Amino acid sequence: MGRTLTRARTAALAALTLLAPLTTACGDSEGGGSGDPIKVGLIVSVTGNYTPLGSEDKKAVELAVEQVNAKGGLLGRKVEIVFRDDKTQPDQAVLGFNAIKRDIDAMIGPVFSNCALAVEPIAEREKIPYLSLAPVTEQVQPIKKYIFVTPALSAMYAERYLQYFQSQKITKVAVAHDRTASYSVAGRRTVVELAGKYGVQIVRDETYETTASDFSPIFTRIKDSGAQAFLFWGSGAPGVTMTKQYVASGIDIPLMLTGSQASTLWTRPVGQAAEGVTVQSAIGVVGDHLPPGPQKQVIDQLAKPYQQKYGYYPPQFAQDGYSAALLLFEAIRKANSTDGEKIQQALERMDLITPNGRFRYSPTDHSGLSPDYISVNTVKNGQFVPTPWAKDQLTKTVSGG
Repeated sequence: MGRTLTRARTAALAALTLLAPLTTACGDSEGGGSGDPIKVGLIVSVTGNYTPLGSEDKKAVELAVEQVNAKGGLLGRKVEIVFRDDKTQPDQAVLGFNAIKRDIDAMIGPVFSNCALAVEPIAEREKIPYLSLAPVTEQVQPIKKYIFVTPALSAMYAERYLQYFQSQKITKVAVAHDRTASYSVAGRRTVVELAGKYGVQIVRDETYETTASDFSPIFTRIKDSGAQAFLFWGSGAPGVTMTKQYVASGIDIPLMLTGSQASTLWTRPVGQAAEGVTVQSAIGVVGDHLPPGPQKQVIDQLAKPYQQKYGYYPPQFAQDGYSAALLLFEAIRKANSTDGEKIQQALERMDLITPNGRFRYSPTDHSGLSPDYISVNTVKNGQFVPTPWAKDQLTKTVSGG
């Protein structure tokens, strides 16, 4: 355990010190002159259905860039964001990427899974290191050399819920998922594939469209299904609409939501209906509930200035964006270069604690996280509070137990 904690402190120290002055490295001939900025492409949704997600990613990446530039930048150069709005449309993501691909050293985004999947093959072909903000398994299975994922994959969220169900002796579950969103499709698929391993039976398996506005037919079908929990896979507006309608319906089957709802952008519009709902999140969302240590230090590095700047705790999507920025900055620092292949190689050797947890990328793992860094929370007074099971699990994880 002592060696594990030492390695964790080293990984955390890297995240904390990479924002310290980095003015000694030079000779970066592949990435332009020593005075040229390091350009990071950022493509997220700030209009369209995924605006609530993309806008938080953007704020967090901008904060990380402000912090690193305030300490002297990277390799003695300032970092500059080259931004494009994908408008929550895959074709716009492709247009945006094609417009900036000759001007950037690496890229972060998009957050909408379908946009991310549309951009991925172009980034791979252009050999541009790409840190995706979409938790879609297909991006990294099979491995693509230049593609890395920052959020925990939807498959990991699925398995974490199954672990929780097993711990709570929940054996019958109803599921609903957005049939057109890759995140939802992959999450539902993993639940179905692994349910038996955890002693869970799927008693209803429902679908809906992203544009759905009336979920009552689904509620009617699950009401008498014998389900002990209702697991809803979806992002953006459907999560808000469904929650309000579900609580109003009076069905007493506990509602379970994934990390896509771990944000004030869900709790605020849902209001009182959010109380008591179970919602997953990245570990950073519940940083206030963690014991002191390397993981909490890195979370606070984001949370405190973010709260000062925006007046609220950084939600799930901000955690993703900031983590992506830290991973990219550390890779550039370790590579001592903005050459795409050198950054890619540095990412594959990465061991870094971020607000999303400890990443251990490798040549055979471009997601880097494990389900251990996902929390299962209950909403109390509008806040995400880890369940007793999750708090115990997270404490063991961050303590090396």
